[in-house]
Amino acid sequence: LAVMCLGCSSEPTKAPASNTEQPATSQTETGRFALQRMLVPARGWSGDAQPVRLESTNLKGSNGHDGKANFWRALFASPGRQKSEPFTWSGVTTEDTPRGVNHGVEDTYNPANRLARPFDLNFLKVDTDKAFEVAQEHGGKKLLEKDPKVNVGYLLDFDAQSNQLRWHVIYGSDSIGKLTVLVDAS
Repeated sequence: LAVMCLGCSSEPTKAPASNTEQPATSQTETGRFALQRMLVPARGWSGDAQPVRLESTNLKGSNGHDGKANFWRALFASPGRQKSEPFTWSGVTTEDTPRGVNHGVEDTYNPANRLARPFDLNFLKVDTDKAFEVAQEHGGKKLLEKDPKVNVGYLLDFDAQSNQLRWHVIYGSDSIGKLTVLVDAS
């Protein structure tokens, strides 16, 4: 009884002030990290969910120069249900997106569409940090020396014609960019 009384306290313990504050910094991660974070909720949405596409966006100070981004968007497809659903991972809170994994609205999916073929995650051997290194050797380094403010974006898809999982390393702010280097992701 004495031990129980000593272990009890009528005053609640207060957490240190440093634990209650949320960090305001932006978390950047590689594409594979973000895709793996989105995989569990995607499989919760549909057990046969497979990724179709993954792309990065640079928000609030992120530039993609290290093979990382603070916002990733993936499209997952369920061939069995013939549905698709977008998922996002954000390492920063914005007006439009909270930090962490979120999902969008379910849409139709046609498994016969060769442009939107899902891929097996086991074939993803090369992550964005390595893809960036390869792209740097193929013209990216010269471009960044000329203009160090250029954003670098990443797009992962499966090319059915060449039967290849590939990273598009895109130097520039639009979808075409100033330079795009394709890197075999397998």
